[in-house]
Amino acid sequence: MLKSLDRNLNKLYKFSGYVAAFFLILVAVFILIGISSRIFGFYIRGLAEYSGYCMAAASFFALAYTFVEGGHIRITLFLEKLSGSKKKFIETWCLSIASFFSGYLAFYFVKMLIISYKFQERSEGADEILIWIPQTSVAIGSTIFFISVFHQFILKIKKD
Repeated sequence: MLKSLDRNLNKLYKFSGYVAAFFLILVAVFILIGISSRIFGFYIRGLAEYSGYCMAAASFFALAYTFVEGGHIRITLFLEKLSGSKKKFIETWCLSIASFFSGYLAFYFVKMLIISYKFQERSEGADEILIWIPQTSVAIGSTIFFISVFHQFILKIKKD
């Protein structure tokens, strides 16, 4: 059962990376439309805001995939000097702290999303979009990131 869970979580992280890539493509599309619209003399409201929302979504959806693939800045320079039980202890300690803070981050992004939805907050941009719509991607991305960090923490404990 745990192997199946591990496999499905890794699929979730990969899917999250694909979603991040999709949002990066949308950023490029919105920027190109904005440039083209200026060249041809018409204005499309909110393109700058939409590209910013897509950038935030891409950043948060990419966190889990990047973490699992080892792309985040880590303490490997310090860990290379250690071996044995000291190395395992430091890695476990770091993953436990990272789990706590990523969980804290995810909790408050979800809480922020709920509050924005409840009060129907709108953006201050030209389009006045309901702000909970772009916040949803940030909340989901940070939650998947917490799951990935906690998953790695459990794997580290189980490994030895």
